[in-house]
Amino acid sequence: MKKTILALVAAVALQSCNNETLQPFDIAQKPASIEVKGYSKPDSLQMKLNGNPVLINEKSTYAGNINTKLEFVLDEGETNFLTVNRKSDGKELAKFEINYKNLEDYKAINFYNLPGLFLQTAVNKPTVNLGRTGFMFIFPNLGELSKNGLTEVKGVLRKANGDAVKNEKGEAVVFEKIGRKDFTDVQVFRNFTDKVVYLDLYKPGESAPYATVELKNGVRYSMIVLQEMQEKNQVVVKGDINVADYL
Repeated sequence: MKKTILALVAAVALQSCNNETLQPFDIAQKPASIEVKGYSKPDSLQMKLNGNPVLINEKSTYAGNINTKLEFVLDEGETNFLTVNRKSDGKELAKFEINYKNLEDYKAINFYNLPGLFLQTAVNKPTVNLGRTGFMFIFPNLGELSKNGLTEVKGVLRKANGDAVKNEKGEAVVFEKIGRKDFTDVQVFRNFTDKVVYLDLYKPGESAPYATVELKNGVRYSMIVLQEMQEKNQVVVKGDINVADYL
């Protein structure tokens, strides 16, 4: 009888231990609250959280301004997957792996989906007074085609006659660090009549430009996306996309 009771107690203890091992009672958790701000034109997009469509205003696909807040609970050791997909062909444009440890990195997710470009950055329209022109730049694919290893470049605006464009302090308009992730601060100057303006790009520590980009002048503010592109077996830099056109 004693042996039977001891065996029963041992079995119960073993089962309890196994249950605690497989399903701990006290799993560390964090509440996730993620602000999503995006824009898409002309494509319609769909976001999915762990494969399930994210509804915005009871719709599973959306275009134009895309704003929502995602709220859920994260368990320690768990990873949640948020994807942004194009509706027309289901192509995955972006994927975010959100877990207990990196949650602080995902307080906000920003993106712009434009023709031929998916941009992951916050975009704020600059303030530029009448009679002035402002430029901002971002270079998301810097080095991808050229394989030059650059993470940022310097940009200097000049006129067609070679003169530097100057701000109201009489200083040359210079963008010290044009990088992949964020737009530069806006640089403002007085309007002038030339239809185009040129951005000379410099590698760090060099005094001669390695590329020149022709830009439209006379627009009140321009938020230019620089892109490396392949033309006639050469890598060139273009600035054809102005995000301000979509704001």
